[in-house]
Amino acid sequence: MGIPDFQTLMKPVLRSSEKGERHISDVVTELDQEFGLSPEERAELLPSGKQTTFANRVHWAKSYLKKAGLVKATRRGYFVITAEGSAVLASNPEKLSIASLMRFSASQDPKSELNELKINDNFVDANQGRTPDEILNAAYEEINAALADDLLAKLRDSAPAFFEDIIVRLLLKMGYGYDATAGRVIGQVGDDGVDGVINLDQLGVDQVYVQAKRYAAQNVIGSGAMRDFYGALGMKDVTKGIFVTTSSFSSDARRTAEKLGARIVLVDGHHLSKLMIAHEVGCRVKRSYQIAELEESFFE
Repeated sequence: MGIPDFQTLMKPVLRSSEKGERHISDVVTELDQEFGLSPEERAELLPSGKQTTFANRVHWAKSYLKKAGLVKATRRGYFVITAEGSAVLASNPEKLSIASLMRFSASQDPKSELNELKINDNFVDANQGRTPDEILNAAYEEINAALADDLLAKLRDSAPAFFEDIIVRLLLKMGYGYDATAGRVIGQVGDDGVDGVINLDQLGVDQVYVQAKRYAAQNVIGSGAMRDFYGALGMKDVTKGIFVTTSSFSSDARRTAEKLGARIVLVDGHHLSKLMIAHEVGCRVKRSYQIAELEESFFE
């Protein structure tokens, strides 16, 4: 069946408030059982990782009902049905939605909170009933996915030495090395098959060696490259290595890396672009938004 959208949840949330004062968490649990969610659906989280998708949709359903005057808050986390809400349930609508909420008398008041949402009704419908949180998260993911594609395209077109330098700079920015000068590119004749090194301490007793392969997407790295890198680490007498590529690794390559004695971390193109975005390497934040939420305890 899948997780119901927040508009589908409006009527069940309103119906649950007929029983008297309800706590929103109890309603989430009750509707979870009513809709028979699978363990996977029940556990699905928003990208923030702080709330489940289902709980978020129940909260938004309650929020829209409150804006329409069908329920009202009583105390922190609790709400009850209003006379208007009881009248709506008595009319037994097949389903509630933002569009139907607009027709109720409480929504006709020019000061109604729901009037603020009229311009967004078509927008919500166009987004298949996703909550504002989900719409915002989806837009964020889409923007980052496009940026990741652009970053990989630029990396694949860059000069080898420049690419190797970017990887070392990224690792330093991620916290590898004792300070910002602890890494250097060594990809040249006589480098024994490694492209960069990062000193984890000031004397260079503990080091991480880096292999950086600037490949096209279809050029999958196989197990042979893992064995070569392992051999290069052995020649340097180190046991830590990071293998980075703009393409991907075959399943055999990943198994080989796991079985070898050295600690080899693999970073494919998808992971690389995410790390560059997270640490602002080759990109920058052009705009940020702060999203506030009501602090209930402030008013208690």
